[in-house]
Amino acid sequence: MGFFATKVLPEFIEVDLGHKPLQIRLKRNSRAKRYILRIPPGDPTPVITVPARGNLKTAQDFANRQVEWLKQRLGSRPNTIKFEEGARIPIKGVLHTLRSSGKLRGLAKLDLEEETDEPLLLLPGETQSFHRKTKDFLRKLAKEDLEAHVQHFTKKLERNYHSITLRDTKSRWGSCSYDGKLSFSWRLVMAPPDILEYVAAHEVAHLVKLDHSPEFWRVCEQLAPHTKQAQRWLKEHGSQLHLYGQE
Repeated sequence: MGFFATKVLPEFIEVDLGHKPLQIRLKRNSRAKRYILRIPPGDPTPVITVPARGNLKTAQDFANRQVEWLKQRLGSRPNTIKFEEGARIPIKGVLHTLRSSGKLRGLAKLDLEEETDEPLLLLPGETQSFHRKTKDFLRKLAKEDLEAHVQHFTKKLERNYHSITLRDTKSRWGSCSYDGKLSFSWRLVMAPPDILEYVAAHEVAHLVKLDHSPEFWRVCEQLAPHTKQAQRWLKEHGSQLHLYGQE
């Protein structure tokens, strides 16, 4: 096989929908044989898969030809769910209704409706602050759970990690750097607990093997025997977690 240079693609390109520009993410895939446009469920940004020898001009031309298809598909997408009074959002896999606590100050807390036992997330202060306070609460809860799992798994493997960071990434649920810095999506706290546990195990397993070799998967499944079931859940339902809390 001959060597060929591949130019680095920008992360995004734009197309004109007539009333506004639309960003499209570019993602190169060495195994792809053609340009593919898709709209991930729960993600507001379409993605074009670019083959190994693909280039920016062809990707842009391809995107421009898909404008009518994009208009049609984006018009029929499920609505996002804002963090606001009365919204129902999953927390650890259970739907909770966002409700004002009736207090100006205090902490957000989980509770139950007295008459119906409906799960609630009670939030203090003005309803205009619900988005920020809900997100802060979920991030705090996610970090507590992830830190507990990471500490348990690293102790089991007798490995050390450098730090844990929470992000709102759409392309991956977690990552591990060569120097032991772990990063996770805070949205994992909306999934059932065993899903968050699996992602924590997955990234801790990278402290042993940074690749996805058979040895890596052996370590991962040692820590999380439900690895395959969790991967299936994320593939089928993970994108829905991005429907929540979009401003």
